[in-house]
Amino acid sequence: MAPFLGFRGSRLNLATILLVVFPAYMCFGYNLAVAGGLLTMPSFIEQFPKMDTVNNSSKLNSNVQGTVVALYTVGAIFGALNTIFVGDWLGRRRVIFFSSALVIIGALLMASSYSLAQFIVARLVQGFGTGGVTATVPVWQSEISGSSHRGSHVVTEGLFVSVGIASSLWIDLGFSFIDSSSVAWRVPLVLQSSLSIFAMCFIFFMPESPRWLLGKGREQEAREILGALRDVDANSDTVQEEIGDIHRSLELLHSVGRWEILKMGEKRNLHRLLLGITGQSFGQLCGINTLTFYATVIFEQRLGLGGTESRILSAAMTTIQLVGALAAVLTIDRLGRRPLMLISASGMCISMAVLAGTSSTTNNHAALIVAVVALYGVNMFYPFGFLGLPFLYSTEVAPPHLRAKISGLSNCMTWLFTFVVVEVTPTGFQDINYRYYIIWVVINFVIVVTVYLFFPETNGRSLEEMDEIFIQSNTIFDAPRIARSLPKREHFDHATDSREHNLEEKS
Repeated sequence: MAPFLGFRGSRLNLATILLVVFPAYMCFGYNLAVAGGLLTMPSFIEQFPKMDTVNNSSKLNSNVQGTVVALYTVGAIFGALNTIFVGDWLGRRRVIFFSSALVIIGALLMASSYSLAQFIVARLVQGFGTGGVTATVPVWQSEISGSSHRGSHVVTEGLFVSVGIASSLWIDLGFSFIDSSSVAWRVPLVLQSSLSIFAMCFIFFMPESPRWLLGKGREQEAREILGALRDVDANSDTVQEEIGDIHRSLELLHSVGRWEILKMGEKRNLHRLLLGITGQSFGQLCGINTLTFYATVIFEQRLGLGGTESRILSAAMTTIQLVGALAAVLTIDRLGRRPLMLISASGMCISMAVLAGTSSTTNNHAALIVAVVALYGVNMFYPFGFLGLPFLYSTEVAPPHLRAKISGLSNCMTWLFTFVVVEVTPTGFQDINYRYYIIWVVINFVIVVTVYLFFPETNGRSLEEMDEIFIQSNTIFDAPRIARSLPKREHFDHATDSREHNLEEKS
């Protein structure tokens, strides 16, 4: 069989996206929302009465529900953290394979649960696998994508997460019509395993990261992969230049101490770690998982709608995320990373403010309509700048020799704050009601200010080129200004550009 199923250049990049990234991240999105759509089903409540907040509004049940749902993110924290130690040992493809296997095991355990203890263990196992996937796939994809299309390639992850979230809630809706049987919640929980199986089947037909191969001394394999990815000869100048850039970054790796990532140094490693961590933390601190995990609960218990109406609105609300995610894919390499984050956070800030105002009014049909529109607004703005982009940004600002470690730590913060949001949301709604949304208004305003002042633009920069921006920075305020003024190198990332470049050399 021809290497990489016979694909080269842009077709090979497309194959990696459709055959691995798509199922992996669709499964991720599916996992985020599927449990939330089951929490109000009678058959689910009957099986796990301690998680019942429909018939029992006690603080104990709210806390149990929040904790059990959030334990998925606790497992993900440790899964992401684990990649710091095994990512450079096993390689990107093996980590994706084994992490996907854990997702499958967790799904099978959860779907077959007859006790709360088994359900809890299943959430932890599945979370551990998901954390490994989300910490590794962006690194792998960044390291095989060219700089001019890296943004749109990696941000497709956000689009696929949206597809997964929407799919899970539509499936929950369909099975809710037989909610007297446990099949109504067991089948939705096990369906996701097919997506992980698909990714596992194709991951070893796709290229390994050339950077990882060069770090292991496998230069010929790296050359062949770069040649296939850029659709040029493995010994061309284009490949040789990229090999040279990677070698220079790897030379730093051998001199890196255990705590190098926490030191500023010439390349401002700590500064870049904090940017990655902050960006991925903002992806959760904007408050989106208040809506994603508890969409059906919000419509049914907070806005007083019926069960079927709530599930329809929840599924439609998450479907609107596809609009924002698709817009991000189409514009990120044109507008850049900063504008998308600024527009996204501003839109969520305004939508949350409207939601807080309308939710304070009870028994008002007009206010209810505006509240629903505001909920939809948050879900449309969020994926535009904070669904897939933070995963990309943490890999782009990281020094090449510390990328796997920074991505792992940044992903830990993603899952840590997801846990915090999901854990406190049931209690937050119970204790402070509509004022809970005001917290997210304030945080989203802070996000806008922080991105504007501290986040440098990475669009169109090679992963090695970002080093120059931080080497010239003396304070945390300098990087955005230097990124605007520093000239960009020319990169031959398109297959057409590469072929034309080689033809010019030959002539």
